[in-house]
Amino acid sequence: MKNGKLSAMAFDPELTPGARNAVTVCLRIQPSEKVTVITDQACSEIAASIVHELDVLGAPYRVFVLEEIAKRPMADMPQPILDDMESSDVSIYAVRAQMNELRTRMQMTDVVNRRKMRHAHMVNIEKRIMLEGMRADFIKVDELSKKVWEIASAAHTVRAKTAAGTDVTATLNSNYKWIKTSGIISVNKWGNLPGGEVFTTPGEVNGAFVIDGVVGDYLCAKYGDLRGNPLTIRVEQSRVVEAHSSNQELQEEFWKYTHTDENSDRVGEFAIGTNIGLSGVIGNILQDEKLPGVHMAFGNPYGAHTGADWWSGTHIDVVGRDFDIWADDRQIMSSGKFLI
Repeated sequence: MKNGKLSAMAFDPELTPGARNAVTVCLRIQPSEKVTVITDQACSEIAASIVHELDVLGAPYRVFVLEEIAKRPMADMPQPILDDMESSDVSIYAVRAQMNELRTRMQMTDVVNRRKMRHAHMVNIEKRIMLEGMRADFIKVDELSKKVWEIASAAHTVRAKTAAGTDVTATLNSNYKWIKTSGIISVNKWGNLPGGEVFTTPGEVNGAFVIDGVVGDYLCAKYGDLRGNPLTIRVEQSRVVEAHSSNQELQEEFWKYTHTDENSDRVGEFAIGTNIGLSGVIGNILQDEKLPGVHMAFGNPYGAHTGADWWSGTHIDVVGRDFDIWADDRQIMSSGKFLI
């Protein structure tokens, strides 16, 4: 599937509002800017809807369909893609995650960070997300995200509790920045689409976290919504020290993932979701981590942005439901609803 094929590919017109949001609101692509579009066969219809908006805009672009140039799962991002990104202003990655491909995404975002490109990260994008999260009013999401960012940046601790049993406290490190990725993507930080979160690398996290939403990376597609079969973890001094679930396979696979390298078990991201256009967990990490509430990730801390001085070759998010959140003594969320 070359550029011409994707450009001519039929797609559900219901994808258009989300695609237009991505191109004109989130990325603010200009007709003079070159775009690198990276997709795969599983996400080709969504990519076609995005390419259509680029055609309408008149912006030059090049499309890469992964299966046409590499065997998957890939060990490395194909060089022709990285080379094309060197001459682009914007990149869009709409791909279904496969096992052990996180390294390839890191190679791609290394180019994005170095060149200060605007980059839309749409890992595991699916039609439902295009019809829900990608139709959010990202201007309003950005306004809320700014408020959350201001409160969180001034706080010493953030505590999160749920009726399911989560009770976790993050002690913050003033040397690490809080980052806003609200869906309005800038050269300062590439962002997931749909957007809607503020995050930092915490100083230290302690407590229990009941994952009754989803887990990330390729495990998300395998296990989906965990409401009926949650995974409960205990974190001490930012390291996951226990993991328990009635789903033994999930428990073992999560434990193995978070013990891949010396920092795979370390909390690298502590985040507050801010996409108020979402109503609940759908079983897809790309959207579910933006749900109003708290999520954490073990592994890579995105130190290029937060300032964290350590690294991991893995990164896996964990999402819960219906949070109460306090920034220091100020409650900012009750049962998943913002109080600000």
